Parts: sequence; structure tokens; C-alpha cells
Amino acid sequence: MSNPTKKYDLVVIGGGPAGFTAASVAAAAHKSVALIDSHRELGGAGINTGTVPSKTLRETALALSGLRSRSLYGVDLSLRREVTVADFLGHEQHVKAGFNAMISERLQSRKTDVYFGNAAFTDPHTVKVALHPEDGQAGAEEIVLQAEHILIATGSSPVRPALFPFGDTEIYDSDTILKLDRIPKTLAVIGAGVIGSEYGCTFAALGAKVHIIDGRDILLPFLDDEISKGLAAALERSGITFHWKEKVEACAAEASSAVTLKLSSGASLTVDALLVAAGRQSNTEALNLAAAGVATGQRGVITVDKNYQTNVAHIYAAGDVIGFPALASTSIAQARCAVGHALGLESVTPSPLLPNGIYTIPEVSMVGETEESLQKKGIDYVVGRAKYSENARGQIIGDVDGFLKLLFDRQEMKLLGVHVLGELATEVVHIGLITMMSGGGAHLFAEACFNIPTLGMLYKSAALDAIQNAAA
Repeated sequence: MSNPTKKYDLVVIGGGPAGFTAASVAAAAHKSVALIDSHRELGGAGINTGTVPSKTLRETALALSGLRSRSLYGVDLSLRREVTVADFLGHEQHVKAGFNAMISERLQSRKTDVYFGNAAFTDPHTVKVALHPEDGQAGAEEIVLQAEHILIATGSSPVRPALFPFGDTEIYDSDTILKLDRIPKTLAVIGAGVIGSEYGCTFAALGAKVHIIDGRDILLPFLDDEISKGLAAALERSGITFHWKEKVEACAAEASSAVTLKLSSGASLTVDALLVAAGRQSNTEALNLAAAGVATGQRGVITVDKNYQTNVAHIYAAGDVIGFPALASTSIAQARCAVGHALGLESVTPSPLLPNGIYTIPEVSMVGETEESLQKKGIDYVVGRAKYSENARGQIIGDVDGFLKLLFDRQEMKLLGVHVLGELATEVVHIGLITMMSGGGAHLFAEACFNIPTLGMLYKSAALDAIQNAAA
């Protein structure tokens, strides 16, 4: 039985943060919208395999290990027994299910048609959807959708280098690590990027011996160098071992569920489990973009302009599928801008100031310039620092290593960069973000009255430090 073609103002391919936002914005503007997702669970990687699950697991690991309590008068509030997979994954699954239900309910309330299946272009305005068997309508196995505008928000997937036998047990990528059947006592992580570092910290908190292997010699080089080195030192103190300037030349999964790696230095390493975090690639291969004339670059990344238009004017793309920075927060902002431009709605331009939050243990967050970028640009600057150990709230929560680092233009003392290492860094950074967006600086912080005890008070301390340094 053939179904007639259905027509919409906007068709969105992908139900992650970018896709869900795009559909919601268009529906709120009383446009007809269809959303296509290849999974039964809406939310994309942000909800199902990436942002929310990994951060939920981090919080679960901190709670189960009692790690936060150990520096408070030596109190150990850990569960004094071996943590099980049910302990570890239970909260994550509950949180994920809650978000899945919320997204479905919101789309339904806004009268957005949702199709679960695999989408592919047949021409620039037409998408054919091979429906999942349980979603076939009146016996139809596929449906054809046409739209004035189309947004591609299909996200990305982990790269799986051929060197690693992913079909064997105990070899995972950042998606399948959530399917582990036991908490490993030893874990090797390939790649010291954000994903590898975050998961490495989580498992280390649960007592696993973690080895992180990377071909570089610096942790997260996009960070301010002082923060990068401070984070690396903190991770080493937590028991993580880094293998810098190393590459894996061979990987073998043993019958005993052990994984043995041969490294470029000639050393070998045997662990209970392996996480390969070797980057991500855009999910564009199955879309038949050639039929629509949409161009892609390396690893399937779709190139867009400032309005998130592809080289085909009525086709837009947002989120991980367009590459860096590939964050849930930026994906949402990009989608709002794309739909606003496509449908002639009120212009929404994302701020060029994009905060970066890294949920390692301790957290790291930043926005704006680093010392290295300012030096490269020849900008004269002043640094102000404030330690968590000298802040009342920092002392209360027992964070003795955290610090806030602010970078100011020397002439006007305008805030140029914010860098935080420590508890709640991804929250603390937002005070600096809003200050930068409004053009504020050191004297604004110096004049402001902050609650005590709060980590927000770090800004006043760091600003006063910078003002003193500028006068020296």
C-alpha cells in the first residue's frame, strides 16, 4: 500500500538537542513540522549516550564512592562494598527515561508529527523514511515527506578504528560503554580528549585502575596551559596513569575477558576493559545527501554558513553533524538560529562566547581567551587568581585544589577570559560569561556584593588580585 506524500513547512532529521529545539521553535510559530529519528528513544546522544548519561554516571560514581566526603575531616561515606552495575547504571537509566518521556510529551503537545525510521533524500525537497516495523502506518513500510525547509540534525557517532576488535567483549566506545556488564578493576582509555578524560575519572572514582593512552604530551590542549597542567596533576593524584606519546600498535581480546595492548614504545598493557575514545564522525553516510546536493567534508561534517545554511539554500544543519564545538548547549543555540532564519522568525544570533564544560573530577570550565591566545594576538593582559582553599565555600566543601583564573585587558581591565578548575566549575563559569557578554570587567566584580559563603565570591577575590597586579 502506497501512502501519499505528506507536506510540511519544516522537516527535521534527528531528534537530539538540535532537532528537538528546531521542531519546538517551528511548532511554536504555528508551522507544520515533522521530526524523523532513527532511534526509538528521542533525545539523541545528548540524552541517550552522551551528555546526560555520562554526567549522571559521574555524579553516581561520586555518590557511591563517597569521594566528596573524604577530605572533610577524614569522613568516608562510601558504600563499603563492591559497586555493582545495577548501582552504577540505575540512576542513569532513570534520568534518561525521564528525558525521553518529556521530549515525546512536548512534541505531542505541540502537534509535531514524529516518525521513527531511517531518512534519506530523494531530491532537495523530499525525504523518504524507511519506518521501523513497529511504526508502520496502515501497513506502510515507508513514508515520503516534502518540505519548504529541511534541517539536518543527525548528530555524530564514535569513530571505530579497525585496529580494535569491537565485536569482542570488554572493548567499548563511548556509546557502548553504557552496556558494560561489570565494573572493571582495570580500564585502559584510548584518547585523552574530553570523553576519554571524563569516563576515566568516573571509573577511577569507583576504584578502577585507569590508564589513559594518547599520542600527544598534553591534556586537552585547547585549555589554558595552567588549567591543563592543573587538571593533569589532579587526575594523577586520583590514581590515573597517563601514557603520553604512545600509540596502540596491536590489540587482542583474551578468552579470559582480558584485553592486551601493545604500545609503540614496546610496552604492553593488560586490562579488564578498554574504552576507545578516538574522536567522532558525523552521521551523514545514510542520508543520500548527493540527491539533495549537500556537500560534506572530512568525517562527514556538513559545512554551513553563519545562518547554518548548507550550500543548498533551503537545507540547514545544526549540532554535532556540523562539527566543532559539538556541545548540547551550542547545538540548541544553532538550531534556534537556523529555524529563525529559515522561517523568517525573529532573528536569533548565538553569542560568539561559547562556554566549555568538562565533567572530569575535578570539573573544568572556560570561556573566552587563554593566556596563550592573548600572547599570540599580542594583547597586553593582567591575570587575577582566587583559590578555593582561601574561599569560605571552598573550605566548607573541602576543595583544596580548585581555583579561578581571570584574564583582563590591561588598559581597560575588561574581562577577556575565564578559567575554572574545581567543584561546580561548570556553574561558576557562567558569572564570567554574562560579564563578558555585557562588556564588564574587574571593577564590576570589585564593586559587586556577593553572598558569603559562595563560590561566586571567587570573582571578587580574583578581580581584586588582578587590580593589585595591574598596579604593581
